[in-house]
Amino acid sequence: MAFVWKLVRDQAIDELRRDTVEESEGLVAIYRAGGLPALARTIDEGRANGDRSRIVAVIAADGRRVAGIGPAIVGSGAPAPTIFRIGRMGDSSPWLEREAGYAVREVGPYRLVSGRLLDDWEQEQQGIERALAAAMLLSLALGIGGGLIVTRYVGRRLDRVADVIEGVAGGDLSRRVVNPAAGHPGGGDAFDRLATRLNAMLDKTERLMTELRIVTDGLAHDLRSPLARLRAKAEVAVLQADPAQREAAMGGLLIETDLVMRMLSTMIEITRAESVPRDRLAPIDPAALMEEIAELYGPVIEDSGMRFEIAIDAYPPHVVLHRELMTQAIANLIDNALRHAAQGGEIRLELVIGPDEARFQVADRGPGIAEADRAQALRRFGRLDVARSVPGAGLGMALVEAVARLHGGRLELGDHAPGLIVAIVIPLTA
Repeated sequence: MAFVWKLVRDQAIDELRRDTVEESEGLVAIYRAGGLPALARTIDEGRANGDRSRIVAVIAADGRRVAGIGPAIVGSGAPAPTIFRIGRMGDSSPWLEREAGYAVREVGPYRLVSGRLLDDWEQEQQGIERALAAAMLLSLALGIGGGLIVTRYVGRRLDRVADVIEGVAGGDLSRRVVNPAAGHPGGGDAFDRLATRLNAMLDKTERLMTELRIVTDGLAHDLRSPLARLRAKAEVAVLQADPAQREAAMGGLLIETDLVMRMLSTMIEITRAESVPRDRLAPIDPAALMEEIAELYGPVIEDSGMRFEIAIDAYPPHVVLHRELMTQAIANLIDNALRHAAQGGEIRLELVIGPDEARFQVADRGPGIAEADRAQALRRFGRLDVARSVPGAGLGMALVEAVARLHGGRLELGDHAPGLIVAIVIPLTA
């Protein structure tokens, strides 16, 4: 509004200046051609158009009006010549209170005053100023009202987030931010996207804390037995007088020590797999990787009396992988198949490429895992042998699942009818 007011004012003054200068030059030309009588006739003819804002007057040296429209303009004396100016044309009423844009030219012994009163222009100016004041008041009211509404809205949304954070800090890891836009990718405002990311972080935190409790309980339970056996065998070795028996006892002591070391090493490997940065992954030919693993493990499987088969889709695309961890994960699956499915007589290594994912599969013909027990098999220290009489820590599948999560994929257990088929599913797009 202020810009419009300034623009209108400047444009009106420019037009008034141009018109006033042109009119004064025209009247001077008439005076030069016909003298005062011709100038007076022209002024009288202009009276007929009824323009109340027009000012035309011929002023004598003593300030007396010789010809013109309207009452006397000045109080005493003739005005000084000027090309154009805006101001009051006299020091008496009504000119004292009224401004005009006018020009004063010398015509012989007289002064020719021509221009226009600014009454209409001032009314327009005052109207714009009133509109500007009203707009400012309205903007202020809307700004305060909108600010209060936004503040309450933002405060309410942030209070929900703060309440959840306080609850989680107090130990309740199940707290989540209510998010109406959940399940709608790209939907909602910035607070909904914040809630989605915060809930995902809390889900991961809760899962990690749950796994930490399971790891702590499982590690304590699984280490108790081998450590007790270690102590017992160490005590037996110390008490043995016969060197042969002492050597046999020391051999058992080393076996138990190796079991504990393998358990701790696997835990370290799982932690390493979960903490590898994504920039360590690189595009790799999955067929070449599977062939290398098959070349390494094929003789071992055949020496154990089992049949080994490999099936790879032709011309698979490159997949973004961590070569060492993926090799270790597939090797773990083959070791599990060798250990648990020896009576099945067959292990099959497969690479299946789908429209948007690659499946690295190891299948056997052993007893398999019941569907109800598969979730337990994937947990850290998850053992289907409840009595834990069979050596092992239940960490092999947990390591494979950690590698799958690192690649943005998942680990699937399926029925091979008979037997078990384990698939590391990796998306083709990183």
